[in-house]
Amino acid sequence: GAMAPGKKITARIKRTLPVKGPQAPTLSELMRWYCLNTNTHGCRRIVVSRGRLRRFIWILLTLSAVGLILWQCAELLMNYYSASVSVTVQFQKLPFPAVTICNINPYKYSSMKDYLSELDKETKKALETFYGFSEGKSKVRRSVDEWNSTGSDFFKQIPLLKFEDLSKTATDLRSGQKRKIEGSVFHKDSSIVNSGDSNDIIGFQLCDANNSSECALYTFSSGVNAIQEWYKLHYMNIMAQIPLETKEKLSYSADDLLLTCFFDGLSCDKRHFTLFHHPLHGNCYTFNSGENGTILSTSTGGSEYGLQVVLYIDEADYNPFLVTSTGAKIIVHDQNEYPFIEDIGTEIETAAATSIGMHFTRSRKLSKPYSDCTETGADIPVENLYNKSYSLQICLHSCFQKAMVDSCGCAQYAQPLPAGAEYCNYKKNPNWMYCYYRLHEKFVKEQLGCQQICKDACSFKEWALTTSIAQWPSTVSEDWMLRVLSWDKGQKINKKLNKTDLANLMVFYKDLNERFISENPANTLVILLSNFGGQLGLWMSCSVVCVIEIIEVFFIDSLFIVMRRQWQKAKKWWNDQKRDRSGKTQQGSDLERQGHDNPVCIDEDLPTFNTALRLPLPQDNPLPRTPPPNYSTLRLETAFTEQLPDTLEVGQH
Repeated sequence: GAMAPGKKITARIKRTLPVKGPQAPTLSELMRWYCLNTNTHGCRRIVVSRGRLRRFIWILLTLSAVGLILWQCAELLMNYYSASVSVTVQFQKLPFPAVTICNINPYKYSSMKDYLSELDKETKKALETFYGFSEGKSKVRRSVDEWNSTGSDFFKQIPLLKFEDLSKTATDLRSGQKRKIEGSVFHKDSSIVNSGDSNDIIGFQLCDANNSSECALYTFSSGVNAIQEWYKLHYMNIMAQIPLETKEKLSYSADDLLLTCFFDGLSCDKRHFTLFHHPLHGNCYTFNSGENGTILSTSTGGSEYGLQVVLYIDEADYNPFLVTSTGAKIIVHDQNEYPFIEDIGTEIETAAATSIGMHFTRSRKLSKPYSDCTETGADIPVENLYNKSYSLQICLHSCFQKAMVDSCGCAQYAQPLPAGAEYCNYKKNPNWMYCYYRLHEKFVKEQLGCQQICKDACSFKEWALTTSIAQWPSTVSEDWMLRVLSWDKGQKINKKLNKTDLANLMVFYKDLNERFISENPANTLVILLSNFGGQLGLWMSCSVVCVIEIIEVFFIDSLFIVMRRQWQKAKKWWNDQKRDRSGKTQQGSDLERQGHDNPVCIDEDLPTFNTALRLPLPQDNPLPRTPPPNYSTLRLETAFTEQLPDTLEVGQH
């Protein structure tokens, strides 16, 4: 069958063009062709401008436009992951937070004397040796047995030492003898002064049980701090060996701590409080813990409608060496949060009414890639030991405890136990204190990696507290109030209460405005693409099609030309080698394969079928019978059998 005229033209063009693929034989010609035919006007002006100056100006303008586009688009990309912060304030009924209250003294000193008698003897002996402190005139009420030299072996190992003028000579409090001390010095007080006239310094030495030459010396510029730190060290050893049930009995009961309670104008009692045992603060009590499934809320702001409690502090039963302040500690927190009283608790003083006004704020940050926060903590490789919702504080403490168990073989007393571990005590782990101090030093210097692993939580609740204090009870009302409170306390106390044993606490919402701070993405993909389009249009009058065109010409076509040139070179070299071997000459084949300029395509004229037909023909091909179709003839005719009059001019060319 005869070939259709359209197909004949296509076949003719394919036959006539000497090279398949991109028609330009060289990269410079491809660039010239691109500049003449692209939609970006600057490139075309470079080629068609007459005169060097004008051409140079257009090159400069075009390159500047490209540079501006790249710079602006890079800025847009870098700002893509930025977030805008919005603050919403709404007035509504607010859930009341959990309020955890602890006595500053963790355990009743009268109950603890059996456990602490040895340690207290040692401490009193230290005070006597160093400061001439005589117990007879002190406030310490308990009589102690005369000092005997057959004390605990452990106190012999870690005695309190007195250093003379920062030298390495120390006086042992037990024997009163001077001895040389080796080991690196760690000053626990930054206030220490390195001067010749400084006072004697108190401290203690911790040595590696496995390598007695490895020692660390802990010194304090203040004797008070030294004795307290040394006392706490031995105290933790003793407490680690007492089971939890026993410790709960040694501490304060809800009846001991709470005298009166009001919430939202209604009376409340110990049933509204949940026991929470803290290793350092003993029995604490949480109001509105939400354990029974209900969380109390308040519909009115102001001190009348919050929580109001009177606490019984019982200063007479305080441990004189462990705590040096009197009062209670409270912390306001969410029901799912762990109360870190030792870190962020607020202290309440005795013989005073303390009012704590609250403002409630909820915050929510965007997670990756906007910020480096975590939604639930599940993506952080640290086990949560606290059985509460994730927080940065929980992560840091859990991470340190894990490092403690791995390095020292036992867990630190102040934090929860990991599975399979037990608390450190000198009987089972004689090396733990040296190990703990070394590890804690690394933790503070951020060498354990905990600060790098742990991240902030993305969403959190915060109660900002404002504290105010008034004298309570007043001088005129003191007498009758203390008598009534003593009567209320009833059979438990046979004497009139002292006002220094009482603390009045009020916790309330100042207003019911909930502030919600949230982050929202500042950009979306649509905005980013629109901005890109704006930059391209502004500087280069370019669109997406133009970008595709750039990719096609500069990457695909250019690569094809380079590869073709390399292939031709390799083929020529191979043919030359063959020719050298056979002695024959091959001419003309290279010319046939190489592209060449089309003299008919002039700069200003875009390529068309007409110009394609005017290409020089190989000698053996006759002229085509059929010219390109005219659009007006496409309605009826399907094949051309003769020359049409309206195309004669083209055909005769």
